[in-house]
Order: sequence, then structure tokens, then C-alpha cells
Amino acid sequence: MIRSKIKVSLVGLVLLYGESPLQATSISVDKLPAELYVLQQQKEIRGVVRNDSGELLSNVTVSVGGTNIKTATNSDGTYKINLPNVNSALQFTMLGYETRIINPSSAVLDVVLVSASTALEELVVVGYGSTTKKDLTGSVNTVSSKDFNNGLVGSPEQLISGKAAGVQITSNSGSPTAGSTIRIRGGASLSASNDPLIVLDGVPLEAGGISGNSNSFLSLINPNDIESMTILKDASATAIYGSRASNGVLLITTKKGSSGALKVSFSSTLSSQHALGVADMMNPEEYRSLIQREGNAAQQALIGTATTNWLDEVFQKALGTDNNIGLSGNFLKNVPFRASVGYYNQEGTLKTDKTERITGALTLNPSFLQNHLTLNVNLKGARNNNIFANNDAIWSALAFNPTQPIYSGVDLYGGYYESLDNAGLPATGANINPLGLLFQENHKSNVNRLIGNFDADYKFHFMPSLKAHVTLGYDYAQGKGSNFIPETAATAFLYGGESDEYEQTLKNKLFTGYLNYNKYYPDAKSTVDLTVGHDYQYWSSTRPEITYYNAKGDVRSTGVGSDERHTLMSLYARLNYNYDSRYLFTATVRRDGTSRFSKDNRWGTFPSFALGWRISEESFLKESTILSDLKLRASYGETGQQEGIGNYGYLPVYKLSTEASQYRFGDQYHKFYRPSVYNQDLRWESTKAFNYGVDFGFLNNRISGSVEYYTRKTNDLIANVPVAAGTNFDQNATINVGNVESSGFEFQLLTTPIKKENFQWDVNFNATNQNMKVTNIALVQNADAIGSFVGPIVSGRNLQILTSGYEPYMYYVYKQVYDQAGRPIEGMYADLNNDGVINESDLYRYQSPAPEWIFGFNTQVNYKKWVAATTLRANVGNYVFNNTKMDLSAWETMQYVSPAINNLHRDYLNTGFQTRQYYSDYYVENGSFLRMENISLGYNLGRVAKVANLRLGAIVQNVFLISRYSGIDPELSNGFDSSFYPRSRTYSVSLNLDF
Repeated sequence: MIRSKIKVSLVGLVLLYGESPLQATSISVDKLPAELYVLQQQKEIRGVVRNDSGELLSNVTVSVGGTNIKTATNSDGTYKINLPNVNSALQFTMLGYETRIINPSSAVLDVVLVSASTALEELVVVGYGSTTKKDLTGSVNTVSSKDFNNGLVGSPEQLISGKAAGVQITSNSGSPTAGSTIRIRGGASLSASNDPLIVLDGVPLEAGGISGNSNSFLSLINPNDIESMTILKDASATAIYGSRASNGVLLITTKKGSSGALKVSFSSTLSSQHALGVADMMNPEEYRSLIQREGNAAQQALIGTATTNWLDEVFQKALGTDNNIGLSGNFLKNVPFRASVGYYNQEGTLKTDKTERITGALTLNPSFLQNHLTLNVNLKGARNNNIFANNDAIWSALAFNPTQPIYSGVDLYGGYYESLDNAGLPATGANINPLGLLFQENHKSNVNRLIGNFDADYKFHFMPSLKAHVTLGYDYAQGKGSNFIPETAATAFLYGGESDEYEQTLKNKLFTGYLNYNKYYPDAKSTVDLTVGHDYQYWSSTRPEITYYNAKGDVRSTGVGSDERHTLMSLYARLNYNYDSRYLFTATVRRDGTSRFSKDNRWGTFPSFALGWRISEESFLKESTILSDLKLRASYGETGQQEGIGNYGYLPVYKLSTEASQYRFGDQYHKFYRPSVYNQDLRWESTKAFNYGVDFGFLNNRISGSVEYYTRKTNDLIANVPVAAGTNFDQNATINVGNVESSGFEFQLLTTPIKKENFQWDVNFNATNQNMKVTNIALVQNADAIGSFVGPIVSGRNLQILTSGYEPYMYYVYKQVYDQAGRPIEGMYADLNNDGVINESDLYRYQSPAPEWIFGFNTQVNYKKWVAATTLRANVGNYVFNNTKMDLSAWETMQYVSPAINNLHRDYLNTGFQTRQYYSDYYVENGSFLRMENISLGYNLGRVAKVANLRLGAIVQNVFLISRYSGIDPELSNGFDSSFYPRSRTYSVSLNLDF
């Protein structure tokens, strides 16, 4: 029993023990009943946490020393916590600030955290563990939630667009059901996958998507649940993931629970989207005048009396909302938890296009055995409901006769106006009414996904430096969808409509187990961090047979089902050695075995090495008041590739023939099994990479950043190329052939030009230069070979080409000749080989879709309770083939069939082309651009009615686009613009409440 005296102000308590209020100023603790003694021992402490500039700090961890009791500050910097003992100390910790430990002397404790002398102590998540920024030897970027892009965000990758050097994120279209293309350092392959490996809370996700969800798997993860995203770029950082890491790794860490009182947060965003730009087509007046001036009598007879802007008719102002509620605190007193529910709903600017997502997440992260055992349970569920518009309506709206009405006035083909032949049927080859394509078709799906993982970390009692870690992960997804077109629709009248249902089920199972030994040896001034582990991962994909019906339910045809699976087994080890915080060494090796290759080629070994020298820790710089950090890094590593090739490419597989390929026996036709192309010699595509980096920081890291230079060579490219006749069961086969080399420069700069008590200005900038060259792409070297055709098909031929010694995916076109006025001359191209004849020998390789430079710029200003931020992105040196202009700006495209005439692109007035110039470099345009990704303004109202903290915000996304490109948007991952679904400008207002 503690024999201390405590002051008591309760007169009733004094009278209870029979003493005069005037005489009794103190009471011995041993005279108190047990209940009151417990009250005396437990004490509620509350207060506000600020930084040394006076700003309120949210998410500061407040913990009670020697216990599992902890909480976090609210968005207004306030906290509340119970001390179990009057002698307990409170610890205040936050990344980027010095930790403070204080023994409270009163019930109110306001705390000021001082910025750390360096931000280098921040933990950075890496493969199978974490390290501090100062100890990194690889090329790694981390973007935390406070730096995410604002606004209505449909998929997590959009949170970091423009935030990290070497990372390019391109939305595939303006549809809310479309995904994004993610490229880290441009990708390392040609025909195999260039997508990075995505790891969610330690669980590597399968590449690609699922039936019923044209977006990637990432779209099924609620962006509001994400705490940080880390990009591993060089081979030293990625080699721990071996066979899946050639294209970089994206690590996603979700929010965890926190101890203390229950906290509730609510956020809501409402938005309105407006399609930005469409192709420059003639308006009804221009078109009518053109046909009357240049058309023949039959064409003039097809001019209608209506004035219809078809693009205005198919697009709309789209509404969207994103709502999230989160709860965190203690469950059963000592189990920190976080639970969240989210609802996202977004219409497309193209009518009938819509997506809806409902998500839920639960995280439990308790500790036991005096923090020696830590458990993490993560469970995430999502349901996507999609309605897909027929995107062909965009092309039809561009080309449809603008002098004709929307509706025909008769009950035929849904009442929509159509171009009819002499039999009263929709003319073959004529454009279909754009509104009919949208409203007479029903394409919908729903996708369910469940991701769960269980992590256990145990620090051995007999050796706390040794830790065992186990992860069990499970990822389940099921997609179902249906398509229905009534027999009255013009697109399906010949076969009585369409009806089908499809389904796909994906499973991903993971076991990870590793041992980690991490200890500092003071006598040797050394830290040794050793990790040794084993992974097993299993994927499966099943699709039942599909039956295609007409609208009445009669069977038209059937499709073959599938059941595919593959397995990856891995052993890996990593050593990090740190001497005196100056000299750093990392060595990694991983051995992977995949079921996608034969037993002779199944296993691959992927090593890496890295060195780091923290020059700023040397005696001649350590006391510098200007230099905060200076580190040199160099690394070499090898990674592999086995994605994008299917699961059975090395096996002789027989597949059932299609409806169009049947054999007749007697009076009946039967399907038959036929052999598929295969290659028993299929093996790992491997990438060897060097990386050289400099990390720097000045003026207490008010100015910091990094400079990187890398070279990379990929051997044994997995490519689908032509093979000799009679050597396989197809004219093309997936084989290992050729090499590609790439190099790049990256620059990242983080600055805080102004930092005062009520005002702070942050400015960040990044720049990336990328170069890639094909060094070999043929089975047999032939100096006369032009290369392999790839990319989009134009008039029966691929538009792009792969050729040794050149950039990949260059456009293979003719060099246009112009007259003295600068007008292109139809059919006139340069005779590049000077043989006096213009033919395919004069085609040349001209530019590519890949940008030479990628820039990102973001800045944020905090003034008292106001915050304003913006992000800009730019690409320089990327080129786009404007296929929409090419295919709609020649007079011949005005009429394909006699019953219909079509609209023309306004460029016809510039060129006067009578026929399409399919391969003219006139249509290869410079796509360099500057885009303001977003601009936002927020205000923190503070406590409202003493109940909750309220923050309000206004955001505009896709604010402007500056480019010389004549099309609607030059940001296309494949460099091919053909009736592109335009991206939208989005206006949003947001509300955040913290209880």
C-alpha cells in the first residue's frame, strides 16, 4: 500500500469519516476503501498536441509506458487516455517528430512535438519487413495518406498519380468502370506483362482482373482504407519478390486499429462530372452546307430536316458520391481494432454507364506476452455492381448523320431512326443509331471479392532479436454478368436478339513464413538484419461453359469453359548490414519455382546486391548545419518474369473447336478437339539491372530528395512471334526470343520554402527520363528483316513495329509530302530509298507512344485552418496516332452504303482528302501535354457543438489540359486514339467528421 497523502475536496467524503471539514485537509490512502483507491490510481488525461510551428497534429500515437494502452489524436489534435497508475508516463510519437515521454502532473496535458532533426528515422515498408529511410540501399518511394490526391477516387492507384518519379499512371478511359495502366520505369518486357506486382498487406495479388469488372483488381479496394503506398523500383528493392518483380512492386498498407476510447470518422464526397472534349466533327449546319455543295444528287437526297448534335445526346453530366464511416478503438479492452464501411457510386458521362461499390473492412491487431506476440487480422470485402454502356455509341455519335432525328416516329427498331435498305431493314454497313446502341442493350455484372490475411509476429523470449513471422492469406473473387439485346434492336434483328450469362471464380492462397534476426552490436558499431523465408502461393481460375441464346431463349451457340491454375514456390534470404550508420550493405537471393514451365526450366534464381555510403555521417560533415543528409547508393540485381503467358504454354493441350469449325459425320456436324500451339522450351524471362542513386537533404531536411540513374537489360524475352511453317500448330508461338535494353534518370525534390507558426508551404517536384531499345527480336538474325508488327490494326496491318536497334512500338508509316502552302498532298509520300517508286519499301519508323520525359509537381499551403493543394503532371515526347481523324476526314467515309451518309471530321476542310491515308505520318502527332490533375481547398471548422470536428473541402479534378495535339486527349498508354471515351472534369465537395 502506498502511504501517500492526497488532497480531497469532497466534503461528503470527509464527513463520511467523521472529521470536521475545517480540520481535515488530507486523508491517508490506507483509510480509503478499495474502490476509491482504484479511482485514485486511474486518472484520465486529456489535451492537445501541436508541432513546433503551432499546428494541430492528428494521428499522433499516445501510449502508456509499459502497457498496451494507446490512442491517437483526432484531426483537431485532441486526445483522451486513462492512466492505470499515477506514476505512469505518457509517450507521444509521430513520424518526423522527436518522441516525448512525460509524467503528467495534472489532468490536462498539452504537448508540443519538435520536428526531428531529420526525417530519416521514418519507417519504410519493404518486402517482408520494414526499415528506416536512412538505411535504405534501394530505390524506394513512399506516399502516405496525407499526401494522397484529393477528390472522388475510384481506384487506389489514382491516389499517387504524379507523386513519385519513375511511376506513370494512366487512366484507360473516362468510364467509371475503366481501370488504369501502371508503369514503373516503363516496364521491362515487350509481349509479357509490364504490370507491377501489387502486394496488399503482405499478400501478392494476381495480375489482371476478373470477368464482369473491366477495371483492375485494385478497383475493388476502398481507397479510404489505405494508409500508405510504397513503390519499389530497382532490383535491390524488388529482388526479394524474384520472379514477379521485373516491372517493380507496389506495396499497399491499409489502416490499422488503435487503442483507447472509441473514435468514429465519417467522410462524404459529392461530385459532378463533365466530359472534356470530343473529336472535332462538323456541326449540322456545316455538314448540310458541305453535302449540298460537294455531294451528288443521291447524297443530297439523304440530308434530313433535323438538327441533331449526337455527341450531346450520348453524353451527360454524371453524378457521383463516395461515403465512408470508420470506427477504431479497443475491442474487449485490449484488442485494438478498426472497422469501416464504404459506399461509392459513379455514373459515367456516357449514358447508361455506371458503377457501384460497397466495401467493408475489419482489422484487429492485439499484442500478447508483453508485446512479444503481435497478431494482425485483416478482412476486406467488396461488391461491385456495374452497368456497361456500349462504347461503340461514341464512334456512332461521331459519324452519324447530324441532319437526321433521334426517333423515327414509327414503332420499329425501338422507335429509333435507322438507315434502312429497300427491304426496310437496317442497312448493312451503316452506322447504328447511337441512342439505340445505349438504351436497347443491357450489359451488367456484379463482382464479389473477399481478401483476408492473418499475420503473427513472435519475438522469442530467450532471444528478442530473433522474430518469427507467419502470414496466411486468401483472396477470393467471383464475377457474374449478363448481356441482353432485344430482337427489336437494329444490331440484332437478323438473329432475333442476344442473351447470355457468364461467370468466373478466382482463388489465391498464400503461405509466408520467415525468420528475422535484427541486432545492434555496440562494440562493433554494427547492425545485422537477416531474413530467411519460404513462400507458397496457389492461384486458380474457373469459367463454366457459356451458352448463347437469342432473345426468345433459343440456343445459338456455346462457348468452352476453362479450369486453369498455377503455383509458385519460393525460398529467399536477405542480409542488411549497417556499420556505424555510415556504411550499408544489402544482399538478397530468391529461388522461385513455377508450374508454368516444364521441370527442366521450372526454377529460377534471382540475386541482388546493394551498397550505401552515408557521407553525412562522416566526421568531416556530421556537424554541418547546412547538410542534413547525403547518401550514395549503388545496386545490381536480377529479377524474373512469368506473367502474361498463360498457364499451360509448355504443355500439348487440346481444345474443343468453335461453332464455326465442325466436322460432318453423316447428316450431323460435330465439334472436335484440336491441338493448341505449345513450346516445351518456354523458360524465365530475366532482367538484369544496375541502379545508382544519391539521397540528399539540406537545412534540417527543408530541402531533400534523390537522383537516380538506372540501366536494365531483359534477356530471353517472352514474345509471341512468327515461327517456321510446319514447326507448330499455329503461325505464331510464344517463345523466348530477343533482348531489350532500357535506361533512365529520375529526380525527386521535396521542399518546404516557408515554415512558420501559422503558415507552411510545401513544394514537391519529380522528373523522369526513360529510354528503351530493342536489341534483338528475331529467332534468326537477318539484316534485311524489318521486324515484327505489333499494336493496333489499321486496314489489315498492325500500325507499330518492333525492330532491333530501335525503340519498341514505333509507328511504321509513310513520310507525308506537303505543298508550298503546307497542305498535305493526297497519296504523295517521300521516296526514302530513292528508287523512283513509292511502295512499302518507303515505310519508315517514326516516333513512339512512350514519353521521353515525365514530370510531376505538387504543392500545398497550410494557413491557420485553411489548406490548399494542387497536383500537375506533364509528358514530353510522346506521340499519338489520331485514328479518329484519319478514319473520318476523307470524303469516301461520308458514304459506305447507298441508304446512309455519315458526318465528317472537320480536318477534311484542311486536306480535302478523297480517300483515307492509312499510314501517313500526318496523323502521328506530338502528344506532349501539361495537365492539372486536381486543385483543392479545405477548411477545418474545429469542434462543432462540442460533438465532432468538422472539415469541409472543395475539389476540382482534371482542371485543364494544355497540348498541341488536335484530338481530345493525348494521354493514351498505347498511343492510338480511336473514338476515345473522354476523361471528365470533376467538381466535388467533401465533408469530414471526427467524433
